[in-house]
Amino acid sequence: MSLPAHSAPLKGLYDLPAPAKLNLFLHVVGRRSDGYHQLQSVFMLLDWCDRLHLELRRDGGISREDLSPGELPAQDLTVRAAHALRQASGCSLGVHIGLEKHLPAQAGLGGGSSDAATCLLALNRLWGLGWTRQQLAALGLQLGADLPFFIGGNNAWVEGVGERLTPLQLACARFLVVKPPTGASTKDIFSAPDLKRDTKPARIQGFAAIDEQPESPSQIQSILNFGQNDLQAVVQHLCPDMAQCLNWLQSHGLQGRMTGSGTAVFALAQSAPLPTDAPANWTVHECSNMDAHPLRDWCCG
Repeated sequence: MSLPAHSAPLKGLYDLPAPAKLNLFLHVVGRRSDGYHQLQSVFMLLDWCDRLHLELRRDGGISREDLSPGELPAQDLTVRAAHALRQASGCSLGVHIGLEKHLPAQAGLGGGSSDAATCLLALNRLWGLGWTRQQLAALGLQLGADLPFFIGGNNAWVEGVGERLTPLQLACARFLVVKPPTGASTKDIFSAPDLKRDTKPARIQGFAAIDEQPESPSQIQSILNFGQNDLQAVVQHLCPDMAQCLNWLQSHGLQGRMTGSGTAVFALAQSAPLPTDAPANWTVHECSNMDAHPLRDWCCG
């Protein structure tokens, strides 16, 4: 993956990745007085990416075009992120955003948040702002709970509403990600009366898988054995198609789990060959995890 050198002068045009993530587990450990849920999770970056093509606009305008089939809302999260950064920084420059979507929507893969995070990271450099990663993450949190993770740039143990991050080294692994054509609303999931909201909090110091060497192939399996996705039962009720994806994985000897708050499921795919008989309207993608976000050392130093 080729990126402009960190010391290179700005040329006003970037073509940059926005990677997906997996939640290896997702526990809801409480609810704050403002209604937001307290979570614990391990987030892992994947080499499956959207791409953003950003071009400097000196007239101060912020615009976006869709470079893939389908149509996004006019005020999608990338546009909102650009407006928020320009307002917070007082910058007079603008940007034209070409968004090339590869990640499915409502999947729990963090696609929209990752797009917005890449936009913030790129604009920090394109506009010459010099913001720190911490400043960008604080702004990102106002837009979405997953943005601080993507801005932070490391696989991480995640707590709070998504803002408390402890970097982790994770073993290399291959995954099969499967999503039915139907999705589920995050709002509907978290407002479901039968959502489990009282999983006992874990402590990272006592989390056995963290102490294993990242070179050990058993590390990821240890994490998957540790927990579950507390949202999965609710989503299976809202989206029965997701249960079919889990059953399909199980029929091929793969133990599936839902990621995030979407309808995608994933399984470790360490053995070959992988199954190829999924329904044609499912999204099925083989991918691997990454040690770090491709932009981690590019935009903030």
